Amino acid sequence: MRTLARVISGGQTGVDQAALWAARDCGLAIGGWCPPGRGCDSGVIPLEFPLQETEHERSPDAPDVPRSQRTEWNVRDSDATLVIRSGKASHSDAATEEAATEEEPDLGTDWAVQCAARYERPLQVCDVGDPNAKEKIQQWLAGLPIRTLNVAGPGESTAPGIGRRAYELLRRVFEESDKRREGNGR
Repeated sequence: MRTLARVISGGQTGVDQAALWAARDCGLAIGGWCPPGRGCDSGVIPLEFPLQETEHERSPDAPDVPRSQRTEWNVRDSDATLVIRSGKASHSDAATEEAATEEEPDLGTDWAVQCAARYERPLQVCDVGDPNAKEKIQQWLAGLPIRTLNVAGPGESTAPGIGRRAYELLRRVFEESDKRREGNGR
């Protein structure tokens, strides 16, 4: 049985960086593709993330989607993709909660979902605010032979606060995966 060994992501703020931090903190290998110049919402993707730069920013199949090449290649190079969305429940303070009814459209996250279908990769879409999210993700991971997991979702500019919430969720998921790896002799 294959167990989760590596998490890849595109390095954007929010879900992408949360996934890389959580995986690294739980002893998983990390990597993935990022856009040329390592650009992200906050400026530059931290160098501690060992990401490879794509030659072009946009995929020829999604020229209107920023950073679409790295999204496509991360889906292609993984065994499965986990998309974490931010739904209303992910906002942490009352003022933000009242103002936000749903997350803004996110072309990059939507492109990841399309790429999973295109490359015939298993896909799980989860709301970070779902109280059963951890269990849903763990059940999904346990039912598939996934060694390399791509994690995608909105950035902080689209869904403020999602990075912290996604990190907390993914750390709990990856800690459980770490226990399974230890039980299997890694």
